[in-house]
Amino acid sequence: MDIVGFLKSQFICHLLICYIFIVSGLIINFIQLFTLILWPINKQLFRRINCRLAYCISSQMVMLLEWWSGTDCTLYTDPESYHKYGKENAIVILNHNFEIDFLCGWNFCERFGVLGSSKVLAKKELSYMPVIGWMWYFLEIVFCKRKWEEDRKTVVQKLLNLRDYPENFWFLIHCEGTRFTEQKHQISMQVAEAKGLPKLKYHLLPRTKGFAVTVQCLRNVVSAVYDSTLNFRNNENPTLLGVLNGKKYHADLYVRQDVPEDEQECSTWLHKLYQEKDAFQEEYYRTGTYPAVPIIPPRRPWTLLNWLFWALLLLYPLFKLLINMINSGSSLTLASFAFVIVIASVGVRWMIGVTEINKGSAYGNNDNKQKQK
Repeated sequence: MDIVGFLKSQFICHLLICYIFIVSGLIINFIQLFTLILWPINKQLFRRINCRLAYCISSQMVMLLEWWSGTDCTLYTDPESYHKYGKENAIVILNHNFEIDFLCGWNFCERFGVLGSSKVLAKKELSYMPVIGWMWYFLEIVFCKRKWEEDRKTVVQKLLNLRDYPENFWFLIHCEGTRFTEQKHQISMQVAEAKGLPKLKYHLLPRTKGFAVTVQCLRNVVSAVYDSTLNFRNNENPTLLGVLNGKKYHADLYVRQDVPEDEQECSTWLHKLYQEKDAFQEEYYRTGTYPAVPIIPPRRPWTLLNWLFWALLLLYPLFKLLINMINSGSSLTLASFAFVIVIASVGVRWMIGVTEINKGSAYGNNDNKQKQK
């Protein structure tokens, strides 16, 4: 292992990265709180400012993938569609098979300049999480409780509010509703058999109600639906911890553009789409490639420059404080600092654990709760 790789694997580096992310994120959350005074005065200015503030947070995660890990991201798509990416509003359908698929989705957004304004359909619990959850609140992210009877009115209203959004945005959605596991797949295929639907080998059945409502509410502002299928070469099993350790992965993302012709047929269209995604997945496992032109979108420097700015701003006072504590010679002070480090370590591991598949949501595991949306 070279010296750079060795340093990337050291816990102290991970702790410093997380310190920069958490402290800068809380500072930005605090600034976002004050932008609320703009909402009744100039809603569009509020939105534009919060897109840029949100970018300061989410781009740090993308920086880890692009610059720290050095992960290669190859896009397979139609060259004619490629030139439209980032220049139009779109709904982006993502498969949900990997621990860092959300991060690859953000990377896709970053390469085409829509990371700061990107939207998601997220579970309500995430809105209470500091930094990212609070950032999403100010981005008008659509949160749901995963109980459609309770969610429908709120989701529709939130989506309709986006119809006059001043920035180009991509609405990222995992139609499967939860990350793929063998247990969830088995249950999902039992539902498919009961409903007379074709079984899928590599995906869960899509939950169609949320997707249909999203298409209906954004019909006049969204130009296309981008179907995205993500895979990693050489049977790599990427994790956020691996990214933090500087491990390089090789991601292949197949993107094709389409639009459901009939709002009433969204359910049928989506099921057919996932059958096609399954066939693409089968082909990828067999040949190691997708049926489209490979393109590597240029990596932009802004994620790295943003992280360097916050690192310079926040590391100096940290090191100065540490030196003063050591010079004080106080056992109590040093013990307190050590305690903070332990707490921070536990906190960092907890945040990473949120993305781990084996600690993911139990949503979809219970057969009685398998009411396909």
